[in-house]
Amino acid sequence: MVFKKMLAAFGVGGPSVDTVLATPVVQPGGTLSGTVHIRGGDHDTLIEYVSIGLVTRVEVEGHDSEYDTTVEFHRVHLTGSFSLAAGAQQALPFSIEVPWETPVTRFYGTPLHGMTMGVRTELSVAKSVDKTDIDPVGVEPLPLQAAVMEAFSRLGFHFTRADLERGRIHGVHQTLPFYQEIEFHPSQAYAGRMRQLELTFVTSPQGMDVILEFDKRGFLGSHDTFSRHHVGHADAGRTDWPAVVDGWIRGALDRHGSGHGGGYGHGGGHGFHGGHGGHQSHRGHGMGGVAAGAAAGFLGGMVAGEVAEEVFDMDMDFGFGDE
Repeated sequence: MVFKKMLAAFGVGGPSVDTVLATPVVQPGGTLSGTVHIRGGDHDTLIEYVSIGLVTRVEVEGHDSEYDTTVEFHRVHLTGSFSLAAGAQQALPFSIEVPWETPVTRFYGTPLHGMTMGVRTELSVAKSVDKTDIDPVGVEPLPLQAAVMEAFSRLGFHFTRADLERGRIHGVHQTLPFYQEIEFHPSQAYAGRMRQLELTFVTSPQGMDVILEFDKRGFLGSHDTFSRHHVGHADAGRTDWPAVVDGWIRGALDRHGSGHGGGYGHGGGHGFHGGHGGHQSHRGHGMGGVAAGAAAGFLGGMVAGEVAEEVFDMDMDFGFGDE
């Protein structure tokens, strides 16, 4: 009896959990739904709770080092405490709201290189090892985000990779402790004025802030330059986005052409110097043809995303991985 209790404490013969997603691809602000399947082990078990969370990999910059860590940025408890009989089976349907600031991991069905997102199910077992299950989930851009990303492709910019950085952007309301940077190599028209451009979205139900960071190392002034613009979701299909984005880029580079760009705070995220550009609304291109252009402009910089279980299993400090 003592030996069996000891094995139970280590999770041997305990319950198992498996989550099946009905929506393996979602959008920021959308709904993630599925069913958690629980099977009892060879003895009765007290379950403390069942939860669903969104996890991703975030880059952390220290004073003299950089490292990636796994962050759970959204969690919902599906149940409280209950008894699970030996061999019993339960199915828990769920439907949870995805935060508006959830980073994009896919673009028209193709994973963005550098991005990984997972749904983590936790079965908390009293006096034993908790059980977890991680399933990959894709996040497609909202129409407004897709329109801006497509505009860069149409202007000749080439997507390279995307990542998440811990920190906050000065002057922007954020609910998450990190922000996404979508990196592009400049088009020939701007190759002599910047090395790289990084695009960041901070999205809300009303619209989103679009932050552009221009890496100008090696060019005149050798400073990073920043530009911020607020746009509304209703403008997604009724704005000439290539013209608007081109105006943002030219305006920012012209304003900071002398090299007095904004600073960058490693602990606090982006910093800004100078005026913020406004939203220019131009009637013109609609959303028709966006998918074809996006496929042509982004495929060269995308690769298949990593399997969520393999990526998150590496971060043992967070207890991720199937038991």
